[in-house]
Amino acid sequence: MLEYRVLANGFVLLAGGREVLRHTPEAPCVFVGVGEAEVRMARGNFAISDYVTERVALRAAVAEKKGDRVRISFSIEAGTPERLAIEVLSNGRVLFQAGGAPINRLWLRLVADAGENVWGAGEQMSYFDLRGRHFPLWTSEPGVGRDKSTQITWMADQVGAGGDYFHTNYPQPTFVSSRRYAAHFETTAYAAFDFRHEAFHEIEVWEVPERIEFYAADTFVEIVSALSERFGRQPPLPDWVLDGAIIGLKQGDESFKRLEAFTNSGAAISGLWCEDWVGLRITSFGKRLFWNWKWNAQRYPGLDRKIVELAERGIRFLGYVNPYLCIDGDLYPVARDAGYLALRQDADEPYIVDFGEFDCGVVDFTNPAAADWFAEHVIGREMLDFGLSGWMADFGEYLPTDVRLANGVDGMLMHNAWPTLWAKVNADAVASRGKTGDALFFMRAGYTGVQRYCPLLWAGDQSVDFSRHDGIGTVIVAALSSGLLGNAYHHSDIGGYTSLFGNVRTAELLMRWSEMAAFTAVMRSHEGNRPDENLQLDQDPEVLAHFARMTKVYRHLAPYIRRLRDEAAGQGLPLQRPLFLHHEDDPATYAEQTQYLFGRDLLVAPVIEEGRKARAVYLPTGADWVHLWSGQLFAGGQHVETPAPLGKPPVFYRGDAPDAALFRDLRTF
Repeated sequence: MLEYRVLANGFVLLAGGREVLRHTPEAPCVFVGVGEAEVRMARGNFAISDYVTERVALRAAVAEKKGDRVRISFSIEAGTPERLAIEVLSNGRVLFQAGGAPINRLWLRLVADAGENVWGAGEQMSYFDLRGRHFPLWTSEPGVGRDKSTQITWMADQVGAGGDYFHTNYPQPTFVSSRRYAAHFETTAYAAFDFRHEAFHEIEVWEVPERIEFYAADTFVEIVSALSERFGRQPPLPDWVLDGAIIGLKQGDESFKRLEAFTNSGAAISGLWCEDWVGLRITSFGKRLFWNWKWNAQRYPGLDRKIVELAERGIRFLGYVNPYLCIDGDLYPVARDAGYLALRQDADEPYIVDFGEFDCGVVDFTNPAAADWFAEHVIGREMLDFGLSGWMADFGEYLPTDVRLANGVDGMLMHNAWPTLWAKVNADAVASRGKTGDALFFMRAGYTGVQRYCPLLWAGDQSVDFSRHDGIGTVIVAALSSGLLGNAYHHSDIGGYTSLFGNVRTAELLMRWSEMAAFTAVMRSHEGNRPDENLQLDQDPEVLAHFARMTKVYRHLAPYIRRLRDEAAGQGLPLQRPLFLHHEDDPATYAEQTQYLFGRDLLVAPVIEEGRKARAVYLPTGADWVHLWSGQLFAGGQHVETPAPLGKPPVFYRGDAPDAALFRDLRTF
């Protein structure tokens, strides 16, 4: 697949016949150097700067063919010592090897076309098409406010909690090009994708990476399938989830009484999610959890018995966990005394992280004994054996860079790797009880390889509004970008999460979010960080009735979703798909990020702007499309102004869809 060709004064590499790397002395493809990083972290928000002391172009390249590989030696100019070498393998891999002089920065330029589109880079929130922008790749809090022109971002910036368009819980150094190839960089170092230049894509890595992997194919479906196989297919979505929505409540024992309002409304319910099952801690940010991962009997008396009673009604119980232990809980001293915690650099003492008015130790998952203890004792005994069927596995992106870990690897290299280690701990615990495919945990943090362990992504902490870079619309971009890289199952907090600076939910937002969630892998609600200040689903009869109806829509689609689950297992295809995945001959689909295909046959265009009663929907070429609610038929290749009253979001299905009868039945709901 990867071909090396000699030029008159350089070389070119082709992946599947597509030129991906070109080098001449006048236009070198690689630069190396040395930099000094400065990293400051405050509660998962990172300020990272770099002082580059050297950046030099490697203009001279000498190639030597060895069997099925070509070794290329780079130097500053002919006759000078080698600074970097690559080995080009025919199977699409390019291996890197540093020369004699120190190198901790590398810049590589890949060939670009003027009209090229680029997608991926993990789970992006603001932009699906990455072309024309610069994307640092570092797992972190996305920020309270990701638009630097808004007041909410400015206010959050004053306390170090603001974000920017590129901040994400889940970065990944992988992209897919409209030229029908993908490139993956095997590294956990800080990196950045720069797609601003018309003639090349510049990739910056703060180490000499292990390798680049190229994947080329004739169709996008083949590329997505290959990437999914490479990173590992996700565990299957549990069947019980498709029975209805997972209701998120955190009011202690009162949560069970409130659940009855949902059942009385006729809502289809598959689970009750009480993240406060471990107890609460009240802070200035809002109601936080007591980070000691075991049942808090004071807040939830008789929970062990109630879990059984819920199960008899077909409702699962879910909780919450993260990889940190509060110092005032009883699990912390156990982990400390056993040597399971990460240490300070300057002393043999646990590294303590301030999470905002409470302190925690870091469980060191590079220590196999610590990982096994957390999987077996915390998740296995305290959660699975207790009766939990799932949980939010939170906070994988907080690892400080100045921590001392058991494996001896620098924190700058372990930080991005941490979410995948955290996912593996959860997956190992589930597998130890034989519950893979039945127990459901969901994560917001991710990096390369998280796919093979984590059965479900969630989009993180959206603002409780319609804002462009923080609100409801960002979860569509998140699902599409991450889905191309092997994450088949994605969902979000219905109604959003972050409520600060007077920003609170409206009934309209809750209803529009419920509509969108009905056409995703999982429906799950959340009360948010300040539940007492925000409208909840069960506090407004109209909102609750609307939500109940959308849960029935979701449950009705279960046979279709099961077939999509089979496609995810067999081909690695995501449930929420960009339009171009099945309409690649239609260039109008390439930059679309406000609508998506749900499988091949449903096209969903959620209302993501406040006050809108209709929206324009683009119907791709290559199919005739039926409006779900009216039955009206439209030819593809046009924009259609579509009515969007509450309860009837713009949804279309292919006229020749095998499940057309199933879709038609939704008109009676």
